[in-house]
Amino acid sequence: MPIIQSTYTPPLIFRNGHVSTIYPNLFRKIKDLKQQRERIELDDGDFMDIDWSYAISKKTTKLAIIIHGLEGNAQRQYMVGTAKHLNHNGWDTICVNLRNCSGEVNRLYQSYNAGVSDDLDRIITHILANYKYPNISLCGFSLGGNIVLKYIGEKSSLVSEIKAAVAISAPCDLYDSLLEINKPKNYIYQQRFIKHLKAKLFERQSVFPDKISKAEIKACTSLIDIDNLYTSIAHGYKDAIDYYTKCSSKQFLKHIKIPTLIINAKNDSFLGKKCYPVEEATKNTCLFLEIPNYGGHVGFYSMGKTYYNEAKTLEFFEKQDN
Repeated sequence: MPIIQSTYTPPLIFRNGHVSTIYPNLFRKIKDLKQQRERIELDDGDFMDIDWSYAISKKTTKLAIIIHGLEGNAQRQYMVGTAKHLNHNGWDTICVNLRNCSGEVNRLYQSYNAGVSDDLDRIITHILANYKYPNISLCGFSLGGNIVLKYIGEKSSLVSEIKAAVAISAPCDLYDSLLEINKPKNYIYQQRFIKHLKAKLFERQSVFPDKISKAEIKACTSLIDIDNLYTSIAHGYKDAIDYYTKCSSKQFLKHIKIPTLIINAKNDSFLGKKCYPVEEATKNTCLFLEIPNYGGHVGFYSMGKTYYNEAKTLEFFEKQDN
C-alpha cells in the first residue's frame, strides 16, 4: 500500500527525538492495570511468563498479544499503556515476557533475541489450545516489532484467528539499526544496553559456568561483541552478522498476507535508512507504513493518557474486525 500520511503532531518539546524517547521511560506512570501471570511450560524444558489483563466492560472474543523490546518486560510503560487502552476498548491482552525477562532466570542457556518467532508461535499455539479467541492481533515494540513482522512473514500460512499486526519502532534491518545505535548521538543508550546485557550475562554465567566465562563477558565493549559472544552462538547462529542477516524482518515483509501496520518515526535515532521499508510497503497491499516526522524510539507522546501509537494500534485492529 502507499505510505500512510501521518497526523502525529506533538507539543513542540516532543518534536525532539531524544525527548520523545526518554520522557515516557522516566516520567510516564500507568496506574490501575491489573495483570495476572500465567507460566507456559515449553516443550524444550524451558518456560515463558505471560501477563494477562482483561477488557473492563464485558467478556470479549478479541485478544491482543504484545511483545516488548530489548531488555524490556511486560511491565514497561509502553506495554501496559497499550494493554490498558485496549482493555478499555473491549480487548483482552497478553503482555509477553520473552525468555529471561520475567524476573527469573530461564532454565536453558538460550534466552531471547530479535528473531525468536518460534517462541511467539509457541504462545499462540498455547492460546489456541486453551482459550477461545477467534480474533487475535499482534503488537510488537522495537525488537518485539521485528519478531512480529518476521513471524507473520516467514510462515507460509497463519492460523485464521490471527487478523492483524502492528509494529512500533521496528528495526527491520538489524545490522543497519546496530550501526545507527553505534553512532556518537546514541552513546548513552548504547552504554545502558551494554550494562544491562552484561549484567544478565554475568547472572547467566553463574548458572552455566561451562558455557561462558566472566573474562569473556568483561571483554565485551559493544553490542556486536555481546551478539558475537552470546546471542548468536546460544541461538544457533554462526556469529553476529549471521544472526542479523537471518533474523531481520525486512526480507519477510513481501510475504505478509494479513493487514499489518509499521509505525517508524523519522527522528528515531535507533533506525537507519534500511529500517524504513518504503519499497516493500508500496508493493504489498497488506503492508501499511507510517513514518511520522516525530516520535523518537517508542515515544509518540500525546496530551492526555493515551499515546499516539496506542490510539493507532486500536484503530488499526478495530478496522480489521469490521
